[in-house]
Amino acid sequence: MSRWGITIPLTGVPLPAHRELVEQLPDLGYTDAWSAETAGADAFSPLLLASQWAPSLRLGTAIVPVYTRGPGLLAMSAATLAECAPGRFVLGIGTSSPVIVEGWNAGEFTEPFARSRDTLRFLRSALAGEKVTESYPTFSVNRFRLERPADPAPPVMLAALRPGMLRLAAREADGAITNWLAPTDVPRIREVVGPDLELVARIFVCPTEDAEAARNLGRMLISSYLTVPVYRAFHDWLGRGEALAPMHEAWAAGERKKANAVIPDEVVDDLVVHGSPQRCRERIQSYVDNGLTTPVIALLPTGGDPLEQVRALAPR
Repeated sequence: MSRWGITIPLTGVPLPAHRELVEQLPDLGYTDAWSAETAGADAFSPLLLASQWAPSLRLGTAIVPVYTRGPGLLAMSAATLAECAPGRFVLGIGTSSPVIVEGWNAGEFTEPFARSRDTLRFLRSALAGEKVTESYPTFSVNRFRLERPADPAPPVMLAALRPGMLRLAAREADGAITNWLAPTDVPRIREVVGPDLELVARIFVCPTEDAEAARNLGRMLISSYLTVPVYRAFHDWLGRGEALAPMHEAWAAGERKKANAVIPDEVVDDLVVHGSPQRCRERIQSYVDNGLTTPVIALLPTGGDPLEQVRALAPR
């Protein structure tokens, strides 16, 4: 194991109350803290605090949507955090989803592959401190230059699920970020990106020995996420299309309870890590053994103390 990450902030824990835990993460064996961005904390603020609380942690966004900030603002936010954590910040970008982009942020979710490619190319130039005047296929930038470019410029990783985006990450980014996969899916991803690219995955972890409770929570998450078209296509590609077909049929019919009920236990157990902390650590390690570079734990609520659970899931 070379890297071991945790998603912050933790569900139900106020952001300022993370300080003691974050300060302890390096001594517990965690190397990374990664944020997400949906409708809770923004992606950058928790990492800005962590950069001061634990100066040895690597920090990453997984992910910042390419649609919800203008290109210049995205570059400024990344450069600011990179200045506060020199050499320790990774900017992870991705498309997010139509619900977040259009329903919550009044944007247009159009040409996701092209928009990701163009944003990646813009950021390469902008974060290097170059003056950018360019008409990309999906947007134009005129005479933008960062006033405070970070040195070194942060690496940029790309969220990717299927071969097209994975190949783009391998060709033009510093790494690929994925999620909702089983340990046995990692070699399939590696076939596309190659053996050397850093591969980051958020792994949903429910540290409880109540398997029924863990599976019920897992089913709710799976039906919420994997019915999104891009995730449906991802799991069709991974070979779960037949197993998940009853869920999709029930979901399309508006039968949400049935959609949850027909998800097989095997699928839940593949995609959600649960059990004792020791069992969870072993399962997370199996992702690494199959070719994952950086596992990032996303702790699911069990009713227990999340701060203690993070300590229990530490690699040492």
